[in-house]
Amino acid sequence: MAKKGQAKNTKNKAKHSKLMAKKKNKLKQEKELHKNRLKAIIKKAQQS
Repeated sequence: MAKKGQAKNTKNKAKHSKLMAKKKNKLKQEKELHKNRLKAIIKKAQQS
């Protein structure tokens, strides 16, 4: 007999993938920000 009701574990998988995507995006954004700050510092040092 087939199972009745909602499919098992679909809500948790969706929530987990959402959270992991959020985490990856945050890390990517922080890395980009760090890179831009370093570029600005190097540019400033070269000008003076």
